[in-house]
Amino acid sequence: MNWAFLLPQREAGQTIQSALRQSIVGAIGDGRLASGQQMPPSRALAEQMGVARNTVIAVYEELVARGYLVSTERRGYFVEGNASQLAVNERAVNENDAGPAPRAQTDWTERFAITPAAWRNISKPTNWQDYRYPFIYGQVDPELFPIAVWRACSRDALGRSAVNYWAADHAVNDDPLLIEQICRQILPQHGVFARPEEVLITLGSQHGLYLLSQLLVRPGEWVGIEDPGYTDARNIFSLSRGKVRSVPVDESGLRLGPWLDKLGYLVVTPAHQCPTMVTMPNDRRQALLDWARASDAILIEDDYEGETRFEAAMPALKSLDRDGRVIYLGTLSKLLAPGVRIGFMVAPAAVIREARALRRLMHRSAPLNNQRTAAIFLAEGHCQGLVRTLRNALKDRWEAICAAVAVHLPDFQRSPSIGGSSIWLTCPPDIDPVDLLETAAKRGVLFEPGEPFYATPPSSGHLRLGFSSIPASRIPDGVRALADAVSDLRKQRH
Repeated sequence: MNWAFLLPQREAGQTIQSALRQSIVGAIGDGRLASGQQMPPSRALAEQMGVARNTVIAVYEELVARGYLVSTERRGYFVEGNASQLAVNERAVNENDAGPAPRAQTDWTERFAITPAAWRNISKPTNWQDYRYPFIYGQVDPELFPIAVWRACSRDALGRSAVNYWAADHAVNDDPLLIEQICRQILPQHGVFARPEEVLITLGSQHGLYLLSQLLVRPGEWVGIEDPGYTDARNIFSLSRGKVRSVPVDESGLRLGPWLDKLGYLVVTPAHQCPTMVTMPNDRRQALLDWARASDAILIEDDYEGETRFEAAMPALKSLDRDGRVIYLGTLSKLLAPGVRIGFMVAPAAVIREARALRRLMHRSAPLNNQRTAAIFLAEGHCQGLVRTLRNALKDRWEAICAAVAVHLPDFQRSPSIGGSSIWLTCPPDIDPVDLLETAAKRGVLFEPGEPFYATPPSSGHLRLGFSSIPASRIPDGVRALADAVSDLRKQRH
């Protein structure tokens, strides 16, 4: 029998097991698999799909557990008698079939106090992995991630003693093993030394920014945000009771000047400025700390590149702080994966205590199972090996993209950054990044236009090319394809 109708159509990011399971349930629901019908042998279906036999067996066993199939020893798997109705019910749920819509519809637009969905923001297509040249920032290359090691750490986190810890309700507490490893392994690499009571686990850096915006900013207080700068920082502090002021940036990062007057708080990215990637030199860092002391201001340092900087990095701004005026936000997203959602805040114990209480009102703690898995990964020494792998790969990619841009995009100006996982380009006057994005997509190139990083639209166009998820061998062809898209765009206009 031909089982081609069972071959699943996978959606972006969907596992083969999930796709096959949905395909079988769908075939039962529409009658292509009848009650009592024998399923294809796992080996035959696996060969036809080009997957491991264990993958098919795992799907069959799950469908047995859910009541769609029955297993008969030495005979195989069969469609259960009531499976058709089960499949129909599941399809109704999946399609959100809740019956006829209510007669009266609430006008929610009149009820919203704010509409953040309409704010300018960085957007990425959900199918970015389908592009041959995805110059998208902040993504992880699965070829570099030690999946076998992470899986082993996950299994250890599912051990009885570990489960007994993280499955319990610990209210506001974080995993002490993860806190210990961050204090022992991560922070000292940046010249930062902290006690456990000075560290809070967050769901990424922007979560830390949100906590601080609500915890610290009083009505009418001014908050400085780099311009261009991190879009979510501007949006987050726009929600606070204070007022946001744009602070200009040059080839050495955030600039000091009269625009800092009367600021109570200043968000800064000194290691690699977001998005230009330039590094703030030591003399400007010291001048910034002197200004904060004289102005009684607080600096919020967002070290969003984390452990992936391959160049000889200067210590964090926090490491130079002698007055407790720098709150440090770090992340493991660039090291592990964005979906793991683990970041951390380093601040005086009094700040951490209140931030922990505020976090409780949102979601209590960050998921403890993820915390324990990451803690085991760090404690067993896997982190340093991954850091070396990532830094070597990013160095090769940075050199490749800089060389390719110099050759294929000579009229695009690159910011004077060294290192990191992206580069920032200024477009020639005749190129609009938004128009270029549409043209480049037809050639399999994806990038991020620079306009959302500015408080107001800039006079010239910019774009960010991230290279953390694209191999060095593919970068020259990708930049060449982008250059071809520039040519296409110019031909369309003449």
